[in-house]
This record gives sequence, structure tokens and C-alpha cells, in this order.
Amino acid sequence: MASVDRYARPVEQIEWEIPGAFPTVFEWEYERGSESLRRLYEKGKTLQWNASSRIDWSQDLDPENPQGLPDEGIVIFGSPVWEKLTHSERATVRHHIQAWSNSQFLHGEQGALICTAKIVQQVPSIDAKFYAATQVVDEARHVEAYARLLHEKFELAYPITPPLKRLLNDVLSDSRWDMTYLGMQVLVEGLALAAFANIRDTAQNQLAASVNAYVMQDEARHVAFGRLTLRDYYPQLTQAERDEREEFAVEACYLMRDRFLGEEVWDTLGLPTEECMAWASESELMRQFRSALFSRIVPTIKEIGLWGPKIRRAYSNMGILGFADIDVEALQANDERVAQDFDARRGG
Repeated sequence: MASVDRYARPVEQIEWEIPGAFPTVFEWEYERGSESLRRLYEKGKTLQWNASSRIDWSQDLDPENPQGLPDEGIVIFGSPVWEKLTHSERATVRHHIQAWSNSQFLHGEQGALICTAKIVQQVPSIDAKFYAATQVVDEARHVEAYARLLHEKFELAYPITPPLKRLLNDVLSDSRWDMTYLGMQVLVEGLALAAFANIRDTAQNQLAASVNAYVMQDEARHVAFGRLTLRDYYPQLTQAERDEREEFAVEACYLMRDRFLGEEVWDTLGLPTEECMAWASESELMRQFRSALFSRIVPTIKEIGLWGPKIRRAYSNMGILGFADIDVEALQANDERVAQDFDARRGG
């Protein structure tokens, strides 16, 4: 069955073309470079894996709660709409909201695949080109894994949400290489890490948990790639140039925060869309959940030097400024350990 036949909502076209122009840079200096990026490249080569063999695809998903996630994570949990649903209707909501979420992971991973290929072409550093090439392979593997999860196990998918599509359009159409890093390596990948961690750490279904654990092992390196490159580059920019990038980061964070309201699901299931979205926006439980999704982004933004008054004020208003001092390297090390633990349980 084709992907378009699995989408819960009609897709007008199966291809999305983004026009743009950017320079392709050849680098003739092959020796001088960054030791930290060389080490990351070595790790990227060593930790390649096969999605067909490392993941146990023989496991099934429960039709009533595919990933075995707590209902408290559903954005309309506790609302009057939720309380009126029957047992069967709640099972349908779980199936659709989880398929919708994983669909956005899938589309985002394809965005990362294209962005990283763009970085290979653009970035003026041979070390960065080397590492980005390993990430291209990583992202292709992630697209493969989420597509297989949705096609074979959920048998349901959703099109890309407008906020994610807009952000990817902004990142891919910008001709400056560092904006691709900022938009994808720091913002999109950083948010994805927090979202993946929520599933990895709470899912009762081991297939769902392991997919996210193994993807996170790679993604932690990807965020490190953006952090290592931009923290060396951004001090070279003028204040006006840094201000522009801070403005982009603020707008992107607001855009990503609003992509978790689930509008397409409520509309597809015939639930009162406006009421569901209002609950998702105003619920204290969901406010805390959505804020936690920025726990990987804020400390990275601070470390790369985009830490002016405007961005600190915006993050304070969003309730996420407190994440600034999180140790992202410790999180990365933990992501690697957790993936190894999944391997040990499988005997891999």
C-alpha cells in the first residue's frame, strides 16, 4: 500500500519543492581543522547501525495504545471532551495522536536529511563536511525507521503540520550555511531529542521505545555538531548579525511550541477542534510538557552565544529560561548509555 493511502487526511501532492539558491563550497585544505569535529566524525563512523537488524521488528503494537504511553500525555486528557469519550473512542484517539506525532518525526527526519546534505555542500570546513556526511546516512536511517513503524505497525500516517512545514521552508530556503545549522541542528533536532526522550522513557512497548532510543543516540551527536561549529563561528559575527539569528531562534521556538496542539487529529476524528486546541493551549499539565520540550535547545542556544536580552526575555516569557544551565554533554552521554542498555537487553 502506498504512503498516500495510509494518510488520515488527503495529501494534495506527494512532492514538495522548495526553490532556493546557495553556494557550493570546495575546500582544498585537508589537514588543518577542528579536533573536536574530527573526534565527532570518528564517533559517527563507529556508531553506524542498521535499522533492519538492530531493531526487533517482530514486536507488535497494541491497537488500543500502540506505544503503551500514559493518557496524561494526550493534549486533551482531562478535558470535558476527553471525559465524554467512550473506551473505544479513547483507543482511537490514542492510535491517531501517536500516529500523528510519529508522522511529524518522520517528516522532520526527512527535513534533517535534506538539510544535512545542504550542509555538506555549503559549509567551508572539511571536518564539518566529513561529519555532515555521516549524519546524512543517520538521517536516511531515521526516515527508514519511522516510515517502517508507521507503515507496518500503525498502518496510519498524517501529513506534515503547517508549523513544521513553515520552519523547514525557512531553513532550507535561506542561503546562509549557519542558518541551516541553527534551524536544524540546534532547534529542530534539539526539540526532537526531548520529544523522543519522552517516548523512550515512558513507552511500555519496547519496539516504540527502542526506535526512539537508537535514533536519540545519533541525534545527540547531531546537536553536538551544531553546537561545536556555531560556538566557534558566532563570535565572529557582528552584533546586528547575531541579533538577526536570535530573532529567528525566538520565532522558531514559538512556532515549534504551537505545533503540538493536534489540530489535524481533532478535525479528522470529528471532535470539536477549537475546544480541543484551547484546552491543549491552556492546560497546566500540557504547558509543563511543552516547556520541557525545550530543555535541549535553551542550553545550546546559550553556549553558541545567542544570549542577548531579547532571547532571554522571550525564553523567560515561555517559562523555559531555567533550562539554560543544563549540562547537554551529560545528556548526550546518557543518551548513548540508554541505547547501549537496549542492545544489552536484546543480547545485541
